[in-house]
This record gives sequence, C-alpha cells and structure tokens, in this order.
Amino acid sequence: MNPVQFNRKDLITLEELSPEEIGLILDTADSFKEISERPIKKVPALRGVTVANLFFEPSTRTRISFELAEKRLSADTVSFSTSTSSVVKGETLRDTAQNIQAMKVDVVVLRHSSSGAHRFLSRFLEASIINAGDGQHEHPTQALLDMMTLRQRLGSLEGKKITIIGDIMHSRVARSNIWGLTKMGAKVTVCGPPTMMPTEIEKLGVGGVNVELDIRKAVAEADAINILRIQLERQKLHLFPSLQEYFEVFGVRPDVLDYAPPHCIVMHPGPMNRGVEIDQDVADGERAVILRQVTNGVAVRMAVLFLIAGGKVEDSSIQ
Repeated sequence: MNPVQFNRKDLITLEELSPEEIGLILDTADSFKEISERPIKKVPALRGVTVANLFFEPSTRTRISFELAEKRLSADTVSFSTSTSSVVKGETLRDTAQNIQAMKVDVVVLRHSSSGAHRFLSRFLEASIINAGDGQHEHPTQALLDMMTLRQRLGSLEGKKITIIGDIMHSRVARSNIWGLTKMGAKVTVCGPPTMMPTEIEKLGVGGVNVELDIRKAVAEADAINILRIQLERQKLHLFPSLQEYFEVFGVRPDVLDYAPPHCIVMHPGPMNRGVEIDQDVADGERAVILRQVTNGVAVRMAVLFLIAGGKVEDSSIQ
C-alpha cells in the first residue's frame, strides 16, 4: 500500500481541508499519542527541521503544546516573544517573518490577533505556516484536538450531535469546530446570547448549523457539549448585563446537564471562567473531558507538524 501523504504546504484553516485530510491528521495523531506515554518521550521524526514559534497573543496551552510536540519529534525550535523583539520598535509582521525565514526556518507556528495574518504571510514565506489562532477567524489545531477527543469517546463523528455554547461571535474555536465537525458528518447546534450570535451563522459549515437560544433545548439531544469562554477582551460593547446573569441564563450547571443524555460529555478549550460559562461541579465532574483535550493537543500538534514537514504515516521514524 502506498504511504498516505499530506500534500499541503500550510495549515491555515479547516474550511479548505477535505474530510479525508482531516481524517488523516486525526489518524496520525492516534499514532503519536502513545509516544507521550513512553519513559523517553521522543522520536527522531523531525530531526534537522527548524520550527519557529511566533506568538503575538498570550497563550498557555497552545504554546506549550506546540513546543512539547516539536521537542518530542526532535525538531530544533526557537520561540519568539513580542515584548523582547523588534516588533516593539515598529518592525512589521512581514519583516519579522522574512528575517526569521532568512535564518532558514522550515516551519512557522503563528498566533496573531489579526484575522487573515497567516494567509497574508503565506504570500511571502517559503516556510510552512501553521495557524495557532488568528483573530476571530480560525484555530484549526484546537478543533482537531476536540475532534480527536470526541472520536475517542463517541467513535465515529458521523451523525453525532455536538452543541457549542457561549460567545460564538468572537470565537475562532467555534468556527474551526463547525467546519471540521460538519465536514466529518456531525450535526452542530450553537447556543448563546443573541448579541453574541454572528449574522447568518446558520449557513456556516457543510450543510449549516442549528441555532438554539434556549440552553436546555440545545443540550437535550447532545452527544457532547463544547463550552466557550466569554472573550471580554474582544468585545467592544457590553453584550450582556452582567457575568452573573450570563451564568444564570447560559452557564452550564448541573441542572442544565440534567436535560442532556446520560452519555453526553463536556468539553472546554480553556481557559475556563468558573462560575461564568461553566459551573465548578461540571468542570470537575465525571462528564468532563477537559484535561483529556489538553493531552490530545500534544498528539494532534505532533501530527500536524509531522505531516506539514512532509512525513508519511507509515514512516518508521514514528515508531
């Protein structure tokens, strides 16, 4: 059998990937998951490959996850901090990236506050670009790790009902999840305040999504609930009266979970605001798979780095 290959230079959005490509990434991540459980958590798969991590926004899970993934694949890494770089002196994103490429970097992992920053840079860089989050646009590796977690608990994504609750308007995680899940055959419902619901959100994804403003109806048939953080830093206006009122109407509490099927799991991309979008008992409850998402994030990012760098699923270097 011929090795399966990922033939894209960049990973910028799940919107442009086929179901087969998404499946390949998830299958490859399954292969890498075991490496993190070994006494020596390292394989030589990306030996000789140099990866630059450019994070223009704060990040904990995503940044550490990528750095761990790179080290476990034996890549050479360099991390970029805007507070100690020439960006504070007025250097542009393009100049920063091109200077890094001049140092012969092979892959750039980029997080940026501007939607479309990755697409813009791809016009100038020979290095591969991996989107670690761009503005309100997409966060593809977060959606991929969410899908990996769902497959582990639910099996195939085909026909599964996933409810996304929270600040849909400002969430790049929601957009990537909608594209990824609907391409894999899942049925998506979004729920949140009308003031946080984007115009024509029902048309997003393959076949669109269902919009439900009543949280109890939104979870009634859900196989999984993915809870989003209220992104106050992206809001220019007050979109709800108070955090307490949001929690009372759209917070996922134990009494809300009573309306969901017994097998329904609870997810959150983090960071969590306990007592705002998620109740303490729900976050720490037996339905929650939030820490499993974090664990799967390393395997997914290993898979993306490996495939972007030209790896093959059957390559002996992952053994």
